[in-house]
Amino acid sequence: MITIAQTGNLINVAVLGEFTLADFKQFEEQALHKLQSHAEVNLLFDLRDMIAYTMDVAWEEIKFFSREHQHDFSRIAVVTDDQWLTWQAWLSRIFVDADIRAFVEYEEAKGWVSGV
Repeated sequence: MITIAQTGNLINVAVLGEFTLADFKQFEEQALHKLQSHAEVNLLFDLRDMIAYTMDVAWEEIKFFSREHQHDFSRIAVVTDDQWLTWQAWLSRIFVDADIRAFVEYEEAKGWVSGV
């Protein structure tokens, strides 16, 4: 399950439990809508309460960010204390032009991604 909030050019996504393909499609729809109305879009992914994600989500994420929208996002913050997810965020910088950073503290991530 996910929750999505939008403020200005920021899309704030929190994942609770398992991150499914239906959840990713919901995020994708919101992101595409935001990209139509803002030249620069930032993302904040709060993954502290994510238990797992399905393999189809991993594939959709690769397609969405590295093939279809690699130049469309400015900053992406990932909030997690999981070393594997931190490593994935670091690795994603190879495929996406966005400045991607992993954070343990939510408020620090929100401040950075918002440019505060």
